[in-house]
Amino acid sequence: MADIRSFRQEKEKREKGQADYQQKLRHYRLSHIYRIMLVAAALIALIALVTVQYKNHIYSSYEVVNSSEVEVVSGTVNMALGNHILAYSNDGAHCTDAKGNVLWNQTYQMQNLMVTTNGDVIAIGDYNGREVYILDAEKKLGEISTTMPIRSIAVAQTGRVAVAVADTKITWIYIYDPDGKMCFEVKTTMNQSGYPVAFSLSPNGELLALSCIYVDSGVIKSRVAFYNFGLVGENKTDYYVSGYTYPDTVIPTISFMTDGTAYAVGDDRLLFFSGTQIPELTNMYLYEEEVQGVYSDENYVGLLFRSNNAEAQHKLQVYRGNGEKVDDFLFDMDFEHLFFGQESFAVYSEQECLIHTFSGVDKYQGEFSKAVKVMIPQGNSYKYLILTNDSIDTIQLR
Repeated sequence: MADIRSFRQEKEKREKGQADYQQKLRHYRLSHIYRIMLVAAALIALIALVTVQYKNHIYSSYEVVNSSEVEVVSGTVNMALGNHILAYSNDGAHCTDAKGNVLWNQTYQMQNLMVTTNGDVIAIGDYNGREVYILDAEKKLGEISTTMPIRSIAVAQTGRVAVAVADTKITWIYIYDPDGKMCFEVKTTMNQSGYPVAFSLSPNGELLALSCIYVDSGVIKSRVAFYNFGLVGENKTDYYVSGYTYPDTVIPTISFMTDGTAYAVGDDRLLFFSGTQIPELTNMYLYEEEVQGVYSDENYVGLLFRSNNAEAQHKLQVYRGNGEKVDDFLFDMDFEHLFFGQESFAVYSEQECLIHTFSGVDKYQGEFSKAVKVMIPQGNSYKYLILTNDSIDTIQLR
């Protein structure tokens, strides 16, 4: 019996020890989890604090971190082409990188220059001419020739070009690959489709958006049509996949933002379309004021109006590509250029610049030390490439 009691006591002691061990192990694990959660919470709070400070930080100056000497030729137009700088005139065009190196130089002779871009691809043609040059930021992609006078051009990021040419009673829109081969055509007439006012190619070159105007029983109407040059369009008559008609309005602007989003601006409405194969109307906004300017990139569309506010000259209405309105922004600065950043927009002239966030913060407002022709954002770190009369500078806001 003594052996049995001793065995039981030893067993109870052993079980109690195991229970104590399990309790200590649970306590250790919970303590470890609590420490991890505490550290994670502290990191989240720190990140949130840094993010808020970054969003609300106001820059008062800038530093030139790199500079290269260049010579800006009088009479040329300068603009951004991707992260590079394009200069063009009636005699030719050339593209320059941030170090001032000329990447390509294209000569031509044109009287009434037409220039259109899509991303870092550009097409250069002559109104009533018969040649179009297609280039990107690095090299020449191709050249096309037409047999009839050119009225308008559009280009895709693939280098595909849409060219409107005038016949006697028909306006043809020919689609060319950059090697000069014509691959598709769209026929427009005043009686059936109307006269083309504006058109645009999707970045991949598979969709064409077309705005036409016509008169029906004495009423001016606009028609927005979409054409698909891919597999879906092959099964449709004349590649036509969708269209919309709008009475008593003129739609002089239509453009793709991405392969699946497009917008059109009329004298009384803003339209958004969505779809990579058969674009459909997704949003429409009406307005009565006169549009002073239209600005867009792959993420945002901005409509500029005159402001009714005595303290602000301009009102900019900003929309996302999905048609969602961001807000109205008032500012009072004479400017020549506008571009969008990450949840922000920037306006600038040769003398000064304003960078305003969608949350309502003036990140920077100040004067340039030298007259600026072109300003190009370099990522989202408030670093910019600027072209002046004698240099290409990389600046960092401070």
